[in-house]
Amino acid sequence: MMTASDSRASQPSGSSSYVTFSLADETYAIDVLQVQEVLKLTEITPVPGVPDYILGIINLRGDVVTVIDARRRLSLPVREPDESSRIVIIDVDNQNIGILVDSVAEVVQIPAESIDPAPAVGNDQTSRFILGVSSSNEGLTILVDLNKLLSDEEWASLREL
Repeated sequence: MMTASDSRASQPSGSSSYVTFSLADETYAIDVLQVQEVLKLTEITPVPGVPDYILGIINLRGDVVTVIDARRRLSLPVREPDESSRIVIIDVDNQNIGILVDSVAEVVQIPAESIDPAPAVGNDQTSRFILGVSSSNEGLTILVDLNKLLSDEEWASLREL
């Protein structure tokens, strides 16, 4: 059986659909197939003793979902959420996680040939999240590899929350 990380190993032909969102005035994109839903900001219950990028947990129709602050995880300046902030519920290896973003824009088609490899900028911690970069008339879009958003150990610790 092919997993999401297996399918990422080879560059897809044609184009793929991505959900775009903004963080710190930059546009990011994640694979639409991993997005379960987009929620307006709701009450997040803090969990003591977790890393600072974990905001806490929410109750999503009876399921407990951990919420990660995308700004902190990507080493961007922190800001208070506002009315345009959204929680994107994603599925990685059959685990639902919420990601707090500044706003969600749209679903776009990005041709595989327009995706350039991730540039060698930043540190290894932040550059490992970047799948590639796409350039269009609207500007640059940074494609985030959700499978690498957390290390295996971090994913395991989230399962215990």
